[in-house]
Amino acid sequence: MKLRIWCNNDFGPNDQLALKLLQEGTASHQLIRFADTDGGLAGEPRQALANSDVAFGYPDPQAIIESQTVRWVQLNSAGYTNYDVESVKSALRARGTLMSNSSAVYDEPCAQHLLAMMMSLARKLPRALDNQRDQQSWPMQELRAHSQLLNGQTVLLLGFGSIARRVVELLQPLHLNLLAVRRRVAGEEPIPVIEVSRIDELLPAADHVVNILPANNETHHFLDAERFAKFKAGAIVYNIGRGLTLDQEALIRALASGRVSAAYLDVTDPEPLPSDHPLWTTPNCFITPHTAGGHDNEKERQVNHFLSNLRRFENREALINRVL
Repeated sequence: MKLRIWCNNDFGPNDQLALKLLQEGTASHQLIRFADTDGGLAGEPRQALANSDVAFGYPDPQAIIESQTVRWVQLNSAGYTNYDVESVKSALRARGTLMSNSSAVYDEPCAQHLLAMMMSLARKLPRALDNQRDQQSWPMQELRAHSQLLNGQTVLLLGFGSIARRVVELLQPLHLNLLAVRRRVAGEEPIPVIEVSRIDELLPAADHVVNILPANNETHHFLDAERFAKFKAGAIVYNIGRGLTLDQEALIRALASGRVSAAYLDVTDPEPLPSDHPLWTTPNCFITPHTAGGHDNEKERQVNHFLSNLRRFENREALINRVL
């Protein structure tokens, strides 16, 4: 059966291979492409979306609600905050419309990015780089004395989706104590996983708190002043989830007091983070501009993930990374 596939996934001049993969992989269907800025808000993109069977990219949630023909939405992101609301979910359920995200594209780069920061902080690489750029001295004894091995330390993962699972696979060879919290414990997780309601019991034992939570009403400022006060003295917090899940003002105070010894943020609130925001100059706060999921063949992997799911959709098989 020939499908009308609406797409607003952006393909720049460096992503022509990905575009070719998409065109070849959908040759038996009708592919309708728009710029990534055209989320289906108005005009031709919205009209085309209203008459399509499949949407690939990041369409406007309201346009998805209004469409009576879209039977499957494949997001090109791991996050789906704008769709994780009852108005969207109820509309999709009523029509039997499926939604999947691209977690399988981003679990590997996000996990590697987190590992890089954990290792660099343990081995005091930021301090060594600061010395190279500034004093250009030779603080060998100081850096050696404060460098750590991760072996035996405890990592607490907030959330246990595909990114967390890959993080676990990368960290296990380092012989860390790994545990996680999530809303619903499946029982098949490869590490101890506890219901999120018990988070406050676990924080005092964690050397590393890794926040991979999505943004929703339940997770807004999940890490706040009260929870930072429960941290083990000197613990490190990492946020590769969403900026809204962490109270940044409370974090600044926790860093100043030493309760939190360091923070690594790949996501912030807002984004981009204003140049005069105090987080930029807060001691022991390290920021990357939402780059954890980035990689040089990102668009190719997005397309290959979509095409794998397209074959599944055509054969009425279970979709990879289905979220609704």
